[in-house]
Amino acid sequence: MRSRAVVSPARCAGRGIVLAMDSLRGKLLVASPGILDPSFFRTVVLIGHHDEDGALGLVLNRPSEAPVADAAPPLADVAGDDGLLYLGGPVQPEGVVVMAEFVDPADAAILAFANVGVPSARVELDALPEATERTRVFAGHAGWGPGQLDEELEREDWIVAAADADAVFSEDADDLWSEVLRRKGGTFAMLARMPLDPSVN
Repeated sequence: MRSRAVVSPARCAGRGIVLAMDSLRGKLLVASPGILDPSFFRTVVLIGHHDEDGALGLVLNRPSEAPVADAAPPLADVAGDDGLLYLGGPVQPEGVVVMAEFVDPADAAILAFANVGVPSARVELDALPEATERTRVFAGHAGWGPGQLDEELEREDWIVAAADADAVFSEDADDLWSEVLRRKGGTFAMLARMPLDPSVN
């Protein structure tokens, strides 16, 4: 695994680009029950970049069984002693993305929302633990071409929800999909109780 790729693809895509007014950057996308693709079934995705050229995001609730210390040793201190590598999506699975909650947002290369984003190249790896409140390391990311995400939203493949740091760094990956829907309330809270197999009722 290429541990050099510490910066999210969103950082590169975001240079000098003015985001569209309807950009979903900083929002959560919750997979609708109709998404059966194993890569996105019951996923929660944080969108880091979205404009007319496409979108990039990270799947938040797919921890692997591999410790970061084994999969990407240079990032071991960033992830902590027991930090697992998360599967951020099917695009460029050999690349590594660090998402962090910064003490000082100025240390971020680009912010998804508030003080949550990817680290600036000027912040050395060994300085990240002190510069951040929480961090998570992802392998790969999710990506959409021009207009693709907008089409999926029109088909109601995704449910848009507000993001917060507790969701991004949730320790309960198995419950995150249901939890985000419960927070939205109403019919979404009912949807959160849907069993994995809808025929079980």
